[in-house]
Amino acid sequence: MTRRLTRLSLALLLFVRADIAAEPPLPRTTFEVDGRKAFIIAAPEPAKSKPWLWFAPTLPGLPGAGHQWYFERLLKAGISIAGIDLGEVRGSPASNAKFSAFHDGMVRRGFSAKPVLLGQSRGGLMMLAWAMRNPDKLTAFTGIYPVCNLASWPLKNSKRPVLADYGLAEDELRANLARFNPVDNLQGLLANRVPMFIVHGDSDTVVPFADNGEIVKQRYEAGGGSITVKLIPGEGHKVSPSFFECEELVKFVIAKTSGGG
Repeated sequence: MTRRLTRLSLALLLFVRADIAAEPPLPRTTFEVDGRKAFIIAAPEPAKSKPWLWFAPTLPGLPGAGHQWYFERLLKAGISIAGIDLGEVRGSPASNAKFSAFHDGMVRRGFSAKPVLLGQSRGGLMMLAWAMRNPDKLTAFTGIYPVCNLASWPLKNSKRPVLADYGLAEDELRANLARFNPVDNLQGLLANRVPMFIVHGDSDTVVPFADNGEIVKQRYEAGGGSITVKLIPGEGHKVSPSFFECEELVKFVIAKTSGGG
């Protein structure tokens, strides 16, 4: 069992390292929010409402060169990209308060009060955990093989960062899991008619679709919500054009920030 968990943790680490080769050669502004480093890649000609894509996880090397295909197309459409590095957080109320401080800072800078969220891998948990507590402060949620379920990869293979972020003993967190888990707290997003788009691989063993995006899809549709899932046959948790050159994701973001569809 220990060897299996080590392989899974290594797989996620290797995924992150694969995208670190170089940061996108795109002009960016860096600043601090409560001592944490944040960035903005501003659209040269912002769209009317100054829309922006909030990317997570923002970490050393992320976002990286693998995201440039997306970013170039969004910037051309007048959509800026931004994020804040809180380290390896897992969606606790405390780390979400810091995300809220970043959101408020972006609004003070003149950007839209309702960004589109893009959560990649464990960034999905970061973004969905913030979204479920702030369902009126986002335009849409998008995910690239996103972690959506705290009981899935986080507690199975990333327990130490989870418990550190929540500041709880494991038994206490598990006893209150429904209070913290995004898949159990979709009502606010449904009430605010927040649309979702997820691209995931059906062979992902690190963040299995069945334990994450599929649960969100089933529950969101059952609640009358709008969610689109592009499931890639034979693909796992990796950097590939299937996930990093997804035309449907770009069109979704542009449509939602322009008020269409």
